[in-house]
Amino acid sequence: MDQSQITILIILAATIVMFMWGRWRHDMVAAGALLACIFTGLVPSEVAFDSLGHPAVITVACVLVLSKGLQSSGAVDVLARTCLPAQSGPVMSIAALTALGAILSAFMNNVGALALLMPIALQMARRQQLPPGKILMPLAFGTILGGMTTLIGTPPNLIVSGFRQASGGGGFGMFDYTPVGLAVAMLGIVFIVLIGWRLVPARKQAGMEGFESGAYITEARVPEGSKAEGLTLRELEQALTEADAQVLGLVRNSVRVMPPSPRRRTRAGDILMLEAEADALSQALSSLGLKLEEDRATKEADKEKEDKKEKSRESAKSEADNEPDSGVKERKDKPDADASDEIVLMELVILPSSELLGRTARGIQLRTRFGVNLLAVSRQGQRSFKRLRALAFRAGDLLLMQGSPELVAEFASSTGCVPLAERELRIPDKKKALVAGVIMAASVTVAALGWLSAAVAFASGVLASMVFRTVPPRSVYNAVDWPVVVLLAALIPVAEVMETTGTASLLAAWLLDGVAQGSALVALALILVVTMTLSDVMNNAATAAVMCPIALGTANQLGVNADPFLMAVAIGGSCAFLTPIGHQNNTLILGPGGFRFGDYWRMGLPLELLVVAVSLPMLLWVWPL
Repeated sequence: MDQSQITILIILAATIVMFMWGRWRHDMVAAGALLACIFTGLVPSEVAFDSLGHPAVITVACVLVLSKGLQSSGAVDVLARTCLPAQSGPVMSIAALTALGAILSAFMNNVGALALLMPIALQMARRQQLPPGKILMPLAFGTILGGMTTLIGTPPNLIVSGFRQASGGGGFGMFDYTPVGLAVAMLGIVFIVLIGWRLVPARKQAGMEGFESGAYITEARVPEGSKAEGLTLRELEQALTEADAQVLGLVRNSVRVMPPSPRRRTRAGDILMLEAEADALSQALSSLGLKLEEDRATKEADKEKEDKKEKSRESAKSEADNEPDSGVKERKDKPDADASDEIVLMELVILPSSELLGRTARGIQLRTRFGVNLLAVSRQGQRSFKRLRALAFRAGDLLLMQGSPELVAEFASSTGCVPLAERELRIPDKKKALVAGVIMAASVTVAALGWLSAAVAFASGVLASMVFRTVPPRSVYNAVDWPVVVLLAALIPVAEVMETTGTASLLAAWLLDGVAQGSALVALALILVVTMTLSDVMNNAATAAVMCPIALGTANQLGVNADPFLMAVAIGGSCAFLTPIGHQNNTLILGPGGFRFGDYWRMGLPLELLVVAVSLPMLLWVWPL
């Protein structure tokens, strides 16, 4: 083992550890790995960023834009409400929803497909009187399974195709993944529908309204003269028992007391940090005359704005009275036509790609910029004692927001959150919905027939989307998940270093000699299982980039066809069913489903075993060694 091999192994090990730790974002870790390779001389600086133009990177970015066109035009909503049964039992409902999610994920971003179908899933759970998790987890797993059936279904497929092309074999075609991927997806969905959904833990009793969101942490002020004033915290806890709420902390004169003494008496102006279910918040507040802190701040801010407007009107009137009459009548103030007097409470879940991640309500100036209030936060399985305004948001957090429907909806769309309520079927322009579908279908067809490469075909589709404004030009760059793009562009050169230094061949030789004992079948199974294991704890695109050189090296050492090994990486990279951190879709359902970290393996483990049992013989049949 020479110096370059030792260096890249150290960098690779550190990168994997950082991915698993999860303290830094995946694109930051990938960029750090690339820079480490540059500083150590493994990657020449003049070609370090050439991978930004790699076909896989371009295709991923373009597919995200085309997916945005399908979402914003309403085409997916039409398809969902057309295909899903209005009245059926739980098995048929789960089967239809899961199958639809898999079909959509084959041709669009699977996170977007899940986000669009989540409100329908929650409505379905209420109709079937099932815990939301019984619907959400099958849907999430179905969208993951659907992604493995086409070239554009998921980033690992594009990465695998890129490595095959770089090795001189040419890239995989649009539907080269379909024979194995479709068999795995279909049998996986059959398992989910017949058995799997029954294994999902029931985190809420059937028949309850709303969804399992876990307890919210909220802040309430003790008004002067309220029932709560003068009570000890022990008496306060007893009074809140019926509402199933409890006091976690107290803020007095801007000083936080954690945990407060049960004998401490409340005073007017104290801020209580309460933990309560969303449905019980109203009862908890009204029973003691408490006022939501953010609601109070809103009213004060609105009153201050109204005072300023009144002063402005009086000043303008005074100036007008002092001016000579010009024959023009004074124009009376008109209310803002865009303003809405309706105030709603809406629950939002934070997407893994949201710009809110790691930021606080104070940091983004929530009230000033968006005109909405954060009333409470639910973070399943964890309890935070920080003030709401200082709580850093995470993917999967549930936010209880207050404001006009228009402002809350605008906040959700601009920051990367999903409203967890049934959406009305709104199609701004039916023609645009049709055009968006035609553009996607044309791009897929052109790439599948080989008339253009996938990157060029989908880039042409993006240009057509901008021309026909199914995706407005100003929104094109916002539709791209840039952390994923940077992740891919940074890791491709790192993976190539593994090949050029001989490290991939070295690892493959160890795998064959030490574990597989020279058996190609055992080696294929090991590649598949190791890839699946890594994808459960780190990003699937990163897993594919790490495992592709090892798969190619293993095939070269054995002197067999490399295609089944690359396909094993593609299958394994798409099967992250054991943890909420393995795939973005798993993270997205964590809060709304009321799940805990250990809930996923109950359905995920047998599903992964089924994937191995189905994919190995299919790989050997479709892609012989």
